[in-house]
Amino acid sequence: MSLSRDTVLAALRRLTLPDGGDLVSRDLVRALSIEGDAVRFVIEAPDPEMARRMEPLRQAAEAAVKALPGVGAVSVVMTAHGPAPKAPPSLKIGGHPTPQAGPARIAGVDRILAVGSGKGGVGKSTVSSNLAVALARQGRRVGLLDADIYGPSQPRMMGVSKRPASPDGRTIVPLKAHGVTFMSIGLMLKEDEAVVWRGPMLMGALQQMLGQVAWGELDVLIVDLPPGTGDVQLTLCQKSHVTGALIVSTPQDVALLDARRAIDMFGKLRTPILGLIENMSTYVCPNCGHEAHIFGHGGVAAEAAKLGVPFLGEIPLSLDVRLAGDGGTPIASGEGPIAEAYARLAHRLVAGGMA
Repeated sequence: MSLSRDTVLAALRRLTLPDGGDLVSRDLVRALSIEGDAVRFVIEAPDPEMARRMEPLRQAAEAAVKALPGVGAVSVVMTAHGPAPKAPPSLKIGGHPTPQAGPARIAGVDRILAVGSGKGGVGKSTVSSNLAVALARQGRRVGLLDADIYGPSQPRMMGVSKRPASPDGRTIVPLKAHGVTFMSIGLMLKEDEAVVWRGPMLMGALQQMLGQVAWGELDVLIVDLPPGTGDVQLTLCQKSHVTGALIVSTPQDVALLDARRAIDMFGKLRTPILGLIENMSTYVCPNCGHEAHIFGHGGVAAEAAKLGVPFLGEIPLSLDVRLAGDGGTPIASGEGPIAEAYARLAHRLVAGGMA
């Protein structure tokens, strides 16, 4: 039997498409040519998705034609004449802030609590994540925004690593963990990737995370601020209606010096100080029960009394807090003395109408 166009088409008619019919009856065979013992043709699918599904059929067509007598070589190319599916819009974080006339409310968010400190290393982020979880355990609808752009640690502490979705390239869908709605710029980066931005890009990123995140209905949004008194603090207080600030400090004098600067900054920004929290207040030896004041004790309470602002409580120093944070499960989500301390702190905020 001589090799001809009809012979090739007859072989292709025996191959059924995934949605019925065959290649020839559906008129999907294009540019069929026979040169000596070489056969070439194109299968034109209706759209890229169908072309992907028809790849096994392309392989079967190649095999069927190659099996014909007199055929030495076969080339079958799959193509699609329909448009390729549009890629989802890409979300870009950072850039200069958009103009805004005064502070704006975040849709659905009742209260915003800024958790700040004058210096790093006092456990501000640990307090933020555990306070958020403690409030959620008391029935509050809680959001947590990691605004420490240069050093986002909340993804690790909350045990979240998935990248937030953005259906339209503008709206950001936050994630949920431990009963808390959660967003951090750390979720948009590789774990060891540095953010190298000047102030305007920093401010633009915070503005995006405040205004473009679909927070939903929240009783309170806790904002974990970076240490110090810089662009992020200014942007938060000037661009949104902040209910008040919680200042975290360890008891020693050096930490309190910087805490006073944070308090002064919030005063200049007309943001009320809702209270002071003494972190790493005491250490109880798990072996002998001896209580030690490694960083001193009572200094934050004395400072609160001096300034005439509420002292909200003490959080002990414990190895379990570090292990829980590194493991992605805040200690406030469990039981024990530290969880109880955060529960008392959350209760004070709820009872005082602050959360």
